[in-house]
Amino acid sequence: MYNLETKHTARRLSRFKLGAAAISLIMPSWALAHGNINAQTLKGVKIPETPGLVNGKTAVVVDQAAAVQLGKALFWDTQVGSDGVACASCHFHAGADRRTRNQLGSGILHTSDAASASTFAIGGPDYELKASDFPLFRFEYPWDKYSKLLFSTDDVVASAGAFRRQFNEVNETGDGHDLCETQTDDIHHIVDFNARQATKRNAPTVINAAFNFRNFWDGRANNLFNGASAFGNRDPNAGVWVANNGGKAKKKQLLLKNAALASQAVAPPLDMMEMSCQGRTFLELGRKLLDRRPLETQQVHPEDSVLGSVRDVSGNGLNTSYGDLIKKAFAKKFWLGKGDFGASGSGVPYSHMEANFAFFFGLAIQLYENTLIADQTPFDDAVGEDGFPVGYTLQQKNGLAVFQDAHCSNCHSGPTFSAAINPEVYAPPGKKLSYYPLVERTVLTEQGDNFGVDRTLVDTGFADTSVVPNDYDPGLGGTDPFGNPLSFTGQYLATLADPKKKMADPVKILSCELGDPFVIDFLSNELIADKRGGGRCKGYKKLSRTPSPAVVKAELQKPDQGRLSMAVNGAFKIPTLRNIELTGPYMHNGSMKSLEEVVEFYDRGGNGTNRHHFATLVFQQGFTAKEKADLVAFLKTLTDERVRWERAPFDHPELLVPQGHEDGVNPLGPDLAKDRFLQVPAVGRSGRTVEQGPLKPFDSYLEH
Repeated sequence: MYNLETKHTARRLSRFKLGAAAISLIMPSWALAHGNINAQTLKGVKIPETPGLVNGKTAVVVDQAAAVQLGKALFWDTQVGSDGVACASCHFHAGADRRTRNQLGSGILHTSDAASASTFAIGGPDYELKASDFPLFRFEYPWDKYSKLLFSTDDVVASAGAFRRQFNEVNETGDGHDLCETQTDDIHHIVDFNARQATKRNAPTVINAAFNFRNFWDGRANNLFNGASAFGNRDPNAGVWVANNGGKAKKKQLLLKNAALASQAVAPPLDMMEMSCQGRTFLELGRKLLDRRPLETQQVHPEDSVLGSVRDVSGNGLNTSYGDLIKKAFAKKFWLGKGDFGASGSGVPYSHMEANFAFFFGLAIQLYENTLIADQTPFDDAVGEDGFPVGYTLQQKNGLAVFQDAHCSNCHSGPTFSAAINPEVYAPPGKKLSYYPLVERTVLTEQGDNFGVDRTLVDTGFADTSVVPNDYDPGLGGTDPFGNPLSFTGQYLATLADPKKKMADPVKILSCELGDPFVIDFLSNELIADKRGGGRCKGYKKLSRTPSPAVVKAELQKPDQGRLSMAVNGAFKIPTLRNIELTGPYMHNGSMKSLEEVVEFYDRGGNGTNRHHFATLVFQQGFTAKEKADLVAFLKTLTDERVRWERAPFDHPELLVPQGHEDGVNPLGPDLAKDRFLQVPAVGRSGRTVEQGPLKPFDSYLEH
């Protein structure tokens, strides 16, 4: 249900008292560093450790500095993609993508309208976005989602990626473009030429992503890195080749905790829309790169904070090879072994290093991205006697007050202003958490009869705010390639219905820890003891009860799953607000060009009311013009000037980013449109020059 008709519902719901849990994590008192706001300074907050990665006698990484060099090179190198696309091609501007041409996706995740999902409502391939194209949902009265809807679309403002082609083999010499065969692209084409495909969703920033428990908008980048794919323990075929003392390598399961960045990093290089020709493997990518000089066609600034010491004398690339960097960074048992690792299509056997290339790739990029911490904003300054950062103006103080009063801080909480943060951040110094609050049950969504609210199960850090109707994109409600729900909530309900089932993710959910435990609205004879309770729930046995399997099955058959309502379909990861001024366009579909449009969206309580819309948090606010301006002023205090000026650690090599097409053919083949490029210059530790100027908000680059 996507309701644009029922009047006054949101105003009625705003009078409901929020449950104590809401959606934000409950933080200990020591974490509250800025008055009553559910957020804290990021200064001094440690990234959750990945045990065994860089510490201990059997550490995976033996030279962390070399691993960071490797990760930065891999992230910015256009040789990684099949046709000149780097990881940084979608994350070059404050960790996000500010391109304005050929950025439109046709909404291919739209599940209920195949015709709409393959067509464009705004422009199409190679279209130059204009300010007037935004927002993608426009109302007669922008503050009222029940007013006439003037325009809407399932189009997505995403990122230009790879051409649609089938992989044949890597090109071990030359420009690094893979040898691929062009496939017909019914969506992304200009007359007879294929255009670059646009991705399915907008690219979120990688800055401060090290603190997320999971990554990607739908959370599919698992907290556990399996060395081969994004899916952690879910992937039965994943493994890492490890050599024993005799040099014989065997494939073993290796799950590294708190490594969602590595899980995320290994997905785009093989994705046929983002970076790769269809069918390429990491073994082939390793074969292409290992003997190459990193960044060999790209300028590296002599004062690059990470790569300057290994810069080639030519000024282009590094003075070493990818293979040598791996040997320096990683323990020998991961690259020096002997064994049968398979062979390429030409029959040439793969090496141990090639077999583990995904492992090296993911972890090196994680260690590089771990350095991209933006914690020097006006919000992070010392707090004055009035409870506000000492440098805040009156308008910024008022904006912070609006932010708190409007419940923004219930979802945008903690040091990154996101409830999707790793719970370990809240562990007191020197202690470990005994329980991770990854699933919550609380009063968030409206009941199906439009009266009252549900007690709803949700994945902490994910929310349905009705940016689009749920059938446009399932988000967290989707499944992985192995048929498992992406959501912890979906897995949990499946185990309650069938206790013999195990959750695909090794996540523990305790009924006694839920904000609204099952004993509140289930009868005693419908409940059984929670076998998961163990020691933690001993003192709360009355709360440590779950519905019996028979009751669960009966509830799941009811409309909207009865008393076991869950808000996962159409839910997306709550993004960080740090550097939000620079990371537009906004939302998972890139549908808003400016902070002003984002504030307008929340003022009207969303673009509609999905069945599990978070109505107790996202409702019509009735902001005044002054309150809107104050709120935007506060959000801009979350910008780190080092990010704005690309000072270390946010400096980088040169990058040519595809931005649209020109007439004529592409050197990659006669059936591909010719690329236009946006040149991103190499920047050293001191950042951008005055002549280059600072990074600007997304809407500054749009045609007006």
